[in-house]
Amino acid sequence: QVQLVESGGGLVQAGGSLRLSCAASGSIFSANAMGWYRQAPGKQRELVAAISAGYSTKYAESVKGRFTISRDNTKKMVYLQMNSLKPEDAAVYYCKSSSGWYALTKTGYWGQGTQVTVSS
Repeated sequence: QVQLVESGGGLVQAGGSLRLSCAASGSIFSANAMGWYRQAPGKQRELVAAISAGYSTKYAESVKGRFTISRDNTKKMVYLQMNSLKPEDAAVYYCKSSSGWYALTKTGYWGQGTQVTVSS
């Protein structure tokens, strides 16, 4: 089993920044691919950023240049630094763990989600 606990969401003005954190337990963290998803009301859940066990990263086009995903295997933590936030970034953000790049989009373990609200 894998347990994921997220934190760092909140209210921020457009143009501001937030850093989301995800603490993992119950597995060998360094062997897992990790991702951040988000879901806004009435919209599908989308993959925002992902990082592999080898520290390779991928980003959705909408957040490239603004968001940065990182991981600290010693602390078993994954982070999402969000800069230049826009109202369209508002959503519930979820941390996810899976066995690899392809598995991340199909199966894995989810955190509980953390709310990000961006005001104009």
